[in-house]
Amino acid sequence: MIMFNEELTLQLSSVRLIADLVIPDNAEGLVIFSHGSGSSRLSTRNRFVADIIQDRGIATLLVDLLTPEEDSIVENRFDIDLLTGRLVQVTEWALKYPKTKELEILYFGASTGAASALRAAAYFGNTISAVVSRGGRPDLAMEILPIVKTPTLLIVGSLDRHVMEMNRQAFTYLHCEKELTIITGASHLFEEPGMLENVAHHTSDWYEKHLTKIYSS
Repeated sequence: MIMFNEELTLQLSSVRLIADLVIPDNAEGLVIFSHGSGSSRLSTRNRFVADIIQDRGIATLLVDLLTPEEDSIVENRFDIDLLTGRLVQVTEWALKYPKTKELEILYFGASTGAASALRAAAYFGNTISAVVSRGGRPDLAMEILPIVKTPTLLIVGSLDRHVMEMNRQAFTYLHCEKELTIITGASHLFEEPGMLENVAHHTSDWYEKHLTKIYSS
């Protein structure tokens, strides 16, 4: 099923970033992951979600938005402007790279990564087909939420009460097509049995719904 699976070095304007690209046969979309603070492309949770997304025929790009040196400075992990800028550059790379330039772009943001995903989606307008936030912090992008045009799914665990409340508030600021899904019995990291798989299937359903070539067929 997998036609391409490779670790790549992305040469951006001022930095090189490491990424893992997987493209299933006949993929129509590419999910770019924006990880939470302290996480990376090697995150077992995001890789678990990516595996299920790939099984649904959608490509994934797990990329470290910070170099190892940059990541060693804790403040950089919470620099949403820096991370958004990197995500924008990675997206521009994907829109030009021969193996991905024909694929629709989708975002998956975890924890603080959701803020950079939403900011980048606002930057690109209709270029991004869908955004999913898993246990995210959309409140860190509150001022741009009203201009986000991309269909956005917010997924939160019912036991993650503080983040759930922040997502409820952020949800009211979104004027695009949107959905707030609360996973009953799940905590912030969705570590309970079956919960992360639940997240992955909700995520894949949202992507499939908003992939133009699938949705219009």
